[in-house]
Amino acid sequence: MAADGGGLHPGGAAPRPPGRAQPAVPAAAPRRAIPAPSRQRRAPTRRQMARRAFLLRWAKRILPLLGVALLLTIALWSEYAREEQRLRVGVRDLGLRPDAMSVLHPRYQGVDEKNRPFTVTAEVAVQGGEDDLLTLDAPRADIVLEDGGWVLLEARQGRYAKARSHLELDGAVTLYHDNGTMLTTERATIALAEGAARGDAPVAAQGPFGTLTGEGFRLSERGAVIEVTGRARAVLEADGPR
Repeated sequence: MAADGGGLHPGGAAPRPPGRAQPAVPAAAPRRAIPAPSRQRRAPTRRQMARRAFLLRWAKRILPLLGVALLLTIALWSEYAREEQRLRVGVRDLGLRPDAMSVLHPRYQGVDEKNRPFTVTAEVAVQGGEDDLLTLDAPRADIVLEDGGWVLLEARQGRYAKARSHLELDGAVTLYHDNGTMLTTERATIALAEGAARGDAPVAAQGPFGTLTGEGFRLSERGAVIEVTGRARAVLEADGPR
């Protein structure tokens, strides 16, 4: 017996409508396996904890000391750099080479042709390329006179030729005589062995006689005679020597 179109199919399943496809169900994605940890963390032992605590305590003590030492090094280096710069400036002001040999507070002594002593001193003496020539800072020359008196000359700078006993003075040259005479000029040349000196720069002298100005001066007989040269102008004291 034939079944009609509205009958049931065997097994009780509903018939599929003709011409319509059943939608496909997507397959489930496979589960990703989680890898096992490469390193397992272990709790530190008592010995390791003690070592770390020891290192931490010493770091707290040493690091501040290292910081203080670094600050002191920077301060000392800065001071050293400043001193070196001052020295270079001083050498440059004197017109000296940095590699020249210098002596602090030198003292040179000698005698003249009549065995009368003289002395040359300075704050600093520098020996340059010529062995005989010295450059002096704040030089002083002491000359003993025949009668036991003295003459003192000083200046800001000078040059001393030891072999010839010649002294050249530059800047604020001052001559003092033990009789009360003082003479000032800017340049002077002293022949210590002969007991003579001269200068061609303007000069001013004062003493018991009064004041005297001129264009230069001459000193002879180891300071016994002082002569002002060039155009001179004198103001004499009333009770001075005539």
